[in-house]
Amino acid sequence: MNFSLLAVLTILGMIGGTLCMLEVGRRLGVRRLARDPEGAKAGTGAIDGAVFGLMGLLIAFTFSGAAARFDARRTMMVEEANAIGTAWLRLDLLPTAAQPPLRDKFRQYLDARLAAFRKIPDFAAVKAELDRATALQSEIWTQAIAACRDSGSQPATMLLLPALNQMFDVAASRTTGIFMHPPMIIYVMLGMLLLAGSLLAGYGMGVGKIRDWFHALAFVVVMTLAVYVIIDFEFPRVGMIRIHGFEKVLVDLRQSMNP
Repeated sequence: MNFSLLAVLTILGMIGGTLCMLEVGRRLGVRRLARDPEGAKAGTGAIDGAVFGLMGLLIAFTFSGAAARFDARRTMMVEEANAIGTAWLRLDLLPTAAQPPLRDKFRQYLDARLAAFRKIPDFAAVKAELDRATALQSEIWTQAIAACRDSGSQPATMLLLPALNQMFDVAASRTTGIFMHPPMIIYVMLGMLLLAGSLLAGYGMGVGKIRDWFHALAFVVVMTLAVYVIIDFEFPRVGMIRIHGFEKVLVDLRQSMNP
């Protein structure tokens, strides 16, 4: 399924669910008010406070975590660009004849890394590009070791190989970051609390004599927007929040590698 369509369906589903629960809660409130006008509101404040407090706490924690992971992904882009750029410059330590094949591998490697992340959410294509990048890592490492051995240069060995190792480590960390998300139970619990909060909010509005559309719609919009932004932060390549623009540092590095 197209992820843009999935995002729209997610929003519509949250809006529909909260509206339904508000209406159910309102009808329960109206029925309770008709049966027991004096006790319709008695004893509900503590329950409402507990549910809404827990919902607010969970939203705050998940929002904070999603924003932190978003910033971490941006930081790892810069770290990867720095690591690749450092290793690229240290290729100058190798004999002139050994440099062109390695530089060509570097270009292919960076192309594969850029393509892998741009093909999200097509994870079959992402895996193919990541496998290509992994194969190129092995080829770069093998050729670099052979070039260092043939050159007999100690500075080349001491400076280039650690730079390559750092480049591969940062790439592994950034790739792992694609799959770093909270457990699904967190989102299930957040959805359940959203529905429970909607039910209680509807019940609170039901004990009044007039249907309060303004506050009902305000509640639905605010809660839906908060949950959607959290999900969008977690998946910044498929929703409205995009991380593509921060890849400019890697794109500029790739352009600087052109002969």
